[in-house]
Amino acid sequence: MKLTARSLAALAYDVAAALVTWWLAYLLRFNFSIPAEEWGTLRVAILVATPAYGAIFLAFGLYSAIWRYASMHDLRRIVFAVGLGAVIVPTVFIMLRVADDAPRAVLVMQPLLLLFLVGASRIALRAWREGGLFRLSSKERTPIVVLGAGAAAASLIREMNRQSTWQVAALLDDDPQKQGREISGYRVVGPLQNVGPVAGALGVRHAVIAMPGATHQQRLRALDLCKAAGLDVRTVPSYFDLVSGRVSVSDIREVQLDDLLGRDPVQLDEAGLQGFFGGKTVLVTGAGGSIGAELCRQIARFSPARLVLFEQSEFSLYSIEQEFRDRRLPVEVVAAIGDAKNEARVGEVFARHRPEIVFHAAAYKHVPLMEEGNAFEAVRNNVGSTLVVARAARANGAGKFVLVSTDKAVNPANVMGASKRLAEIACQALQMQADGATQFVIVRFGNVLGSTGSVVPRFREQIARGGPVTVTHRDIQRYFMSIPEAAQLVLQAGQMGRGSEIYVLDMGEPVRIVDLARQMIRLSGFAESDIRIEFTGLRPGEKLYEEPLADAETTLATPHPKLRIARVRTPQDGDFLGELDAWLAKPADSGASGVRARLQDWIPEYRPSTTSP
Repeated sequence: MKLTARSLAALAYDVAAALVTWWLAYLLRFNFSIPAEEWGTLRVAILVATPAYGAIFLAFGLYSAIWRYASMHDLRRIVFAVGLGAVIVPTVFIMLRVADDAPRAVLVMQPLLLLFLVGASRIALRAWREGGLFRLSSKERTPIVVLGAGAAAASLIREMNRQSTWQVAALLDDDPQKQGREISGYRVVGPLQNVGPVAGALGVRHAVIAMPGATHQQRLRALDLCKAAGLDVRTVPSYFDLVSGRVSVSDIREVQLDDLLGRDPVQLDEAGLQGFFGGKTVLVTGAGGSIGAELCRQIARFSPARLVLFEQSEFSLYSIEQEFRDRRLPVEVVAAIGDAKNEARVGEVFARHRPEIVFHAAAYKHVPLMEEGNAFEAVRNNVGSTLVVARAARANGAGKFVLVSTDKAVNPANVMGASKRLAEIACQALQMQADGATQFVIVRFGNVLGSTGSVVPRFREQIARGGPVTVTHRDIQRYFMSIPEAAQLVLQAGQMGRGSEIYVLDMGEPVRIVDLARQMIRLSGFAESDIRIEFTGLRPGEKLYEEPLADAETTLATPHPKLRIARVRTPQDGDFLGELDAWLAKPADSGASGVRARLQDWIPEYRPSTTSP
């Protein structure tokens, strides 16, 4: 180990402590009056034992740790090192024939004194760094009440003590076993429902919800209690963000829409996913999009050998590639630009990197935009790219191909949804042709909070401009989930799938879009009297309600509580794929009405919306 200046200073301190403790041990043994005949033995002890302890400390790696983060692991190393010295030094004394002259009490006291001086120095430095020795007064910090007294709260307190912005005034937790006890000197004064009286008594105007592992209902109740007490509420990052290492628990933030509409944390089969991705090459199309990028982040957690980012947009590809470069993950990242419909480019990338697992997330997904003048392009992109990438996966020996689909493919009422349903049918047809080497799996889910083109960024822009916030219909509803949750469940379904299944994600309860708008206005610090909500009417291809499953479908349970398998009709007999290829290459009528008519031939459940453009 290379010693830095600080490490050398620490070594010098420990060696000096070894010297001083011999002197102190003799002083204590002889009531602070060392007889003249003992000075010779003391000199020998200092000359022999002091360098011996220095060598032992180096051998035990005491100077590889960072003092400010000293932990129980470092203290154990100190105990073992001093204990070994307490055995070696008397052995050396016996070899030098001075053991009989050294008082037995000194040989016992000296290691104990040394253990105290060496260990206490580490603890004192960490306490000083964290403000544990000389905390700033509450007048210099903003007092807060922390809701939750678990591991997150303990980490939050430790990290807050290192900076001068916040000062914990009290802790609250519903667990009776924790109430009345302390964390780092701060008392758990009662249950969450007491947040109002406690904040009032202490003159606190701010609260932090430190419950990342709690259920959504528990976090929402904590938020409501704080809002009812008139407190400015913040929260620690989500459980996933903390586990992934992207953020620290001290990165408290304003409560966001995900926290209000969020759901319970997804429980993943970590060991299964590690075995699924570990050491393999994984390719993601649409890697620069909101879903594709999150898929890449989640996949990287499970140690793939190589992650191929395939994306058409140069800027989006650059952004995600730079993100991975900045994070310096132990994964080889390949940025491949190209159009997923381009058979030659896709074939070239597959032949070069031979991905074993493929996630196809590239798609056009904006419903009204794809309904009229862009109808055929929606089908050509969403279906054509699926065929190109799926065939390349099969031709190059990929074990798994996962199509990211949508709930709009269920009883589709628009071209975008019908195109995704047709892509699903194409994957099932390819599975029927396959020899089993490549498994084609489909995953459907609904709207994702904050994804590109979704309603949430649109509402944010409108609120920032002062309104109005436009909602198409006062009764329109959609299913929502967070981007990380959607990506996690797509990975889990991909790992579980054995070919031809359509996995349906549990989207929870539907949310009225007008309620979503009201919550966003409130989170932005406004009232509806400040930001008006305006109803504009349904757009082309829009439904009032989205369905998680088609009416004629039934579902099968899976080992994962948030995943079910939809039982759908299989592709029709005949040369379906040949007819599809011929139509994509040269449609008889590429106009919107012609596209709708052809889609209805293949998808009987497709009922075009009667909403006028």
